[in-house]
Amino acid sequence: MAFWTQLGLLLWKNFTYRRRQTFQLLIEVAWPLFIFFILISVRLSYPPYEQHECHFPNKAMPSAGTLPWIQGIICNANNPCFRYPTPGESPGIVGNFNASIVSRLFSDAKRLLLYSQQDTSMKDVQKVLGKLRKLGNSSG
Repeated sequence: MAFWTQLGLLLWKNFTYRRRQTFQLLIEVAWPLFIFFILISVRLSYPPYEQHECHFPNKAMPSAGTLPWIQGIICNANNPCFRYPTPGESPGIVGNFNASIVSRLFSDAKRLLLYSQQDTSMKDVQKVLGKLRKLGNSSG
């Protein structure tokens, strides 16, 4: 059977079915129109407002490394909107969190752990602990 013959028969069958089911036809036509008018009324009752261009701080993906990913979550928890481009929007920059508290905490811990791994003498470990106590007393 040719394509146009099949299409004509299908349209004739559909028309015949729709003519016999008038209530169903009215519902199928009225329901999308009803939803469309609801959308129009919502749009008219809440007109759009002008807002400045919005730049969000960059957030590293987990593939960039665990530390940049955690810093992106912690440092941008409130997700602020800025008028001007942020430093992290430049191509090739993974994160702009080098001066954050989390970054300093991890770098200090890394330096302390590397220092204690290189020197195994008990005397040097006691020096480090004594300096940590002094630091804790001076800041507290």
